Amino acid sequence: MGGTEHIRWISEPNLVKPTVVAAFTGWNDAADAASSALQNLVQGWGATALAEIDPELFTDFATIRPHVKLSDGRVRRIVWPTIGLWHARSAGTDVILVLGPEPSLRWRLFSDQLLGVFEKYDAKMFLTLGALLADVPHSRPVQLIGTATDESLVNRYSLQRSRYEGPTGIVGVLHDACGKASVPSASLWAAVPAYAGQISSPKAAVALMQRACDIVGTPAPVGHMMDSVAAYESQLDSMIEDDDDLQAYVGRLETMSDSGMSIDDDDDFDIDEEDDTQLQFDFATDTGDDAADLGDAETLMEEVEQFLRDQDGR
Repeated sequence: MGGTEHIRWISEPNLVKPTVVAAFTGWNDAADAASSALQNLVQGWGATALAEIDPELFTDFATIRPHVKLSDGRVRRIVWPTIGLWHARSAGTDVILVLGPEPSLRWRLFSDQLLGVFEKYDAKMFLTLGALLADVPHSRPVQLIGTATDESLVNRYSLQRSRYEGPTGIVGVLHDACGKASVPSASLWAAVPAYAGQISSPKAAVALMQRACDIVGTPAPVGHMMDSVAAYESQLDSMIEDDDDLQAYVGRLETMSDSGMSIDDDDDFDIDEEDDTQLQFDFATDTGDDAADLGDAETLMEEVEQFLRDQDGR
């Protein structure tokens, strides 16, 4: 199915049909939500290093640059942007965790390396985490989108069936490779506030962790993050208090969320690109019966898909 010639093994554990959970920094990681979720799963479960994927073939170092570190204030060393793999056991369930920058090059070869890991440990499922920026209020529950192409996963975990056509990233390529290799796979995305895109969102990270752990079948190690979530909400509350326009805007989003006001997806529900990692949704105030509900994950997913299709023109 796959090869592992570009993987450096650190340990050789005996794992029983693990679920593989992955997140990549960059385009798929608005407000650092997905990467933070993965990092906290590694820490919360006390995961053990399993392997590293050699970055040489897969990384454009002019785009994702290595860092210089000093040891003892004198010895200089280069830290390369490497994708790491860890393994953990929680509630009797084995999990492999994958975290690192989205590879820039040779995506098919990169996918082949991960498939080699799946084959080596007979992985039962592959789950990716991502986050996008949208017009949603920080003071309300995080909206999550879950998609899969495997009908059994769609039914079992109440996911949306992916119907997307258009440009994609490494997440889409990996799921395609899983489909060809008959490895069940699914994807979770968290919508985070567009007005706070430069602020890391532990709230979205917690939501991703909880949903991912529901699917894996193990408790989510989120207790240590609750203080960070409270601090995040407090920080945004203070930021909004100092800006009357922003306060009115967020209030409008809160009102729509609380009252079930809808999105007119025919006229005013548009997506404007601000950069390659950001989506901005314009919500209509129309409450017509034929519009989709603000919390409707399927409607949100359709607009995400349209955004991705629009990238082809750029």
